[in-house]
Amino acid sequence: MRDDINAPLGPPPSEPGAVARLAPWLGRGLVGLLIGGAALGGYQAWRAREDRLAGAVAHIETATPPAPAPAAAPSSAAAAAATATAPDGARPGLSATASARDVEAASGVVVTRNGGAGAPGAMIIDVPQALGVRLPPAPDKRLIEKSRFGLLPRIGPDGARAVDVYARPLVEPVQLKSAPRIALLVGGLGIDAAATRAAIARLPADVSLGFAATGVDLDSAAAAAREAGHEILLQAPMEPMGSAASIGQAMLAASDSADQTRDKLLGMLGRFTGYVGVSNYLGGKFTADRGAFAPVLAELASRGLGYLDDGSSPRSLVRDLAPVARIRSAVADVVIDANPTPEAIEAQLARLEALARKQDGVIGVATALPVSLDHIAHWAATLESRGLALAPVSSLLARPGAAP
Repeated sequence: MRDDINAPLGPPPSEPGAVARLAPWLGRGLVGLLIGGAALGGYQAWRAREDRLAGAVAHIETATPPAPAPAAAPSSAAAAAATATAPDGARPGLSATASARDVEAASGVVVTRNGGAGAPGAMIIDVPQALGVRLPPAPDKRLIEKSRFGLLPRIGPDGARAVDVYARPLVEPVQLKSAPRIALLVGGLGIDAAATRAAIARLPADVSLGFAATGVDLDSAAAAAREAGHEILLQAPMEPMGSAASIGQAMLAASDSADQTRDKLLGMLGRFTGYVGVSNYLGGKFTADRGAFAPVLAELASRGLGYLDDGSSPRSLVRDLAPVARIRSAVADVVIDANPTPEAIEAQLARLEALARKQDGVIGVATALPVSLDHIAHWAATLESRGLALAPVSSLLARPGAAP
């Protein structure tokens, strides 16, 4: 029964009709159709734009060789591309600065572009040089033997040698292909951590770095140098003229027996891996003693290493003994910081540069002193502008039997 007293005033509400009930859903459907249509229209417009862009290359077909007939002379760029000798890794028949048009002409294809547009003027660059050089990982399993002294270098079963495998490749920019070459060895690394970090960071990667066998944390420091692109050498302390008390018992001494000398040498070689060869630290007396020095060079040669004499002692017998030992070797031409003053260092760098202009392939050596790093880094940064090229030391080590 209806409660007329408590019922709201006015007529009772009527039930909604079918159209009224469907109205909200019809409205929502209409909105959905409008949104979908807008999205479809936008997609079609975007697709049409992409198709127009993609139409930049309509098709590629094999070029039909033209019938023999007199033709206009090719562009200078195309002629250079067709006749240039390609560097390692470049496309045969193309210069390092060939244009896209030259590439298409040399490859024998026709590229049809929208509106008949010609090839863009993009240039082909020498990517390997632009990206820099990464040295191979060390140690190479072929080149090590386990011993009580640590991991020692050896010649691999396939004949591979550390002097070749661990060397930094000689990379010459096109403009310096015939330029005189200068190699630098900056040594004394591994003794002072700050000096070691500074040398690795500040010097160009073409500068070779020498790590003292008596240094500390040599594995990580040597790995950091190689990661930065520097090839490395091990510096072996050798007995100097006069008192050797300051060198300690680890040095190679002329008075040692053959077994003592070999054990000391192997102890040094086992300190770290990845070096291309050995250089002396001091050694005026040791390198002048044929009986003491000759077995050391023979041992290094048998392990696939090179040898650099730092040139500090005129009495060194390396020039006589190296050919007999059949070891790749060289003698440095200039000691850059024997007198570690700014004026003397600049004078020696100028001397090194003058020698390079007279004889291609000279070597300078220095120690990682702050004053030396300052002047060498500045000098090296301007070397290319003066028509001279930096080269790794390994590239100037003469092979046995080669003319000095």
